[in-house]
Amino acid sequence: MPDGNSNGALAAIQRQIQWNRLIAVVEEQAQTMIRTAFSTTVREAGDLSAGIFDLQGRMLAQAVTGTPGHVNSMMESVGHFLAKFPVETMQPGDHYITNDPWLGTGHLHDLTVVTPAFHKGRIVGLFANTAHVIDVGGLGMGPEGRSVFEEGMYIPIVKCFDRGRANETFFDFIRAGSRTPVELEGDVYSLCACNDAGAKRLVEMLDEFRLDGLDALAAYIFDSSLRATLAEIERLPRGTYRAEIRSDGYEAPVTLKAAMTVHPDHIEVDYAGTSGLSGRGINVPAAYTRAYACFGIKCVVAPEIPNNWASLAPFRMVIPEGCILNAPRPFAVSVRHIVGQLLPDLMMGCLHQAVPDRVVAEGSSALWNPPLRGGAQVSGGEAVLPDFEIITFNSGGTGARRGKDGLDGTAFPSGVRTMPVEATENVAPVIFWKKELRPDSAGIGRTRGGFGQIMEIGTKGEQEFAVNAIFDRVANPPRGRDGGGDGAPGWVGLTDGETLRSKGYQVIPKGKRLLLLLPGGGGMGDPAGRDPALTERDRADGLVTR
Repeated sequence: MPDGNSNGALAAIQRQIQWNRLIAVVEEQAQTMIRTAFSTTVREAGDLSAGIFDLQGRMLAQAVTGTPGHVNSMMESVGHFLAKFPVETMQPGDHYITNDPWLGTGHLHDLTVVTPAFHKGRIVGLFANTAHVIDVGGLGMGPEGRSVFEEGMYIPIVKCFDRGRANETFFDFIRAGSRTPVELEGDVYSLCACNDAGAKRLVEMLDEFRLDGLDALAAYIFDSSLRATLAEIERLPRGTYRAEIRSDGYEAPVTLKAAMTVHPDHIEVDYAGTSGLSGRGINVPAAYTRAYACFGIKCVVAPEIPNNWASLAPFRMVIPEGCILNAPRPFAVSVRHIVGQLLPDLMMGCLHQAVPDRVVAEGSSALWNPPLRGGAQVSGGEAVLPDFEIITFNSGGTGARRGKDGLDGTAFPSGVRTMPVEATENVAPVIFWKKELRPDSAGIGRTRGGFGQIMEIGTKGEQEFAVNAIFDRVANPPRGRDGGGDGAPGWVGLTDGETLRSKGYQVIPKGKRLLLLLPGGGGMGDPAGRDPALTERDRADGLVTR
């Protein structure tokens, strides 16, 4: 078998085989987390990321399972770990952890773990992962905080395992600071096991291919990915393209503006004119901005090229200080996804002017994931229900595609799975009385948008409970493109018709239920050009009633 330095066609084929094996390694890494996680956000929704990095902290490969906000932010975070714990200080069995929003993936509910991988006594790579956990104390996941210090436990980059031994002081702190201590501790062990699984498979891979390390393979991956990405950029028409999009915001509506300039060898996005910082937790750290903006560009410009350090390098961001997309420490950032997940739609608004056939219409974008709370922490001494803290992930419709309708109740751009109601009801005393597609919510067009959902939520015994509303696209519905209609706006209220705020902590009174109407996606093209058979199909399914 040729060694790692072989030249020629056979060596190129072998590098491709090694690349495919590396993808299998990181996918098993991610699946280990899903199968061992305690939080439903991880095991049911897949709100996580997993990847392998070289010793300079550059991402080589990511698991297919994972969200852009986690994967692309985590790509930057490994460098912060190395700044505190250089490679030469790492030992087998070490695991490092943080939830620092500016060193990790944007808010305190995301735990990021980095683990060195050793082969024949020598460090050869780094595995990293991120997972969204249910609770880290503080106000809980919601927009109410006025600084990050109110939003939960703040974990700097520390060792949670030292040469295979648990840091008991660390675990004492996190257990004491969470409403769900068992789940939180279990998730940390899950994240560490996830990286250990990746490291084990990497050693097997290196032995099988008789490799001493990853340097040669990394060079092949980075060179191939960069050349392919630059070739795709070269195909784009030169120019500067501008777009803007509005979010409902918290204190006031938020406007996101972008000027995207296509250069011969890179794409630069300038966010000048974007709204300023909020006094509440909807601000976005810069790494999260880069994560979702790069994802939006990549979906259009180079969707078939693997996502790694080199393929993302040509996408550059200019994010002015003081704007909501560049929140400094210690601004509140708990629900940064409310604004950040609109960025792919903003990027497509720019790219629609350059390559209109490749983009989709606007979708519901930001997840509708209501954090629910009950028991004594809501009702005090009158509580009948046991204490619970839960979050469930749900989505409205995606925007219409050029040749196909949008997807119904599907998370884009986050890519997380919709959580089964049975999984949530199994771990908390809540009942989902209704969860169905929302008729007439899709934007009309030659291809229509995806339909949103209707959700009706109560508790066992119809007791009072609280929702920390973190919803958007209520005042600013998804827009259609090229003559397509807008999707239906979202709505938050009670089943008796009372309207609730789309953001903030609110108590659902005893005997009443929460009602959520999720937005539909925007349509694409002139509705007069739609195939009548498709409209009739939707009408027969009860999805179009008008």
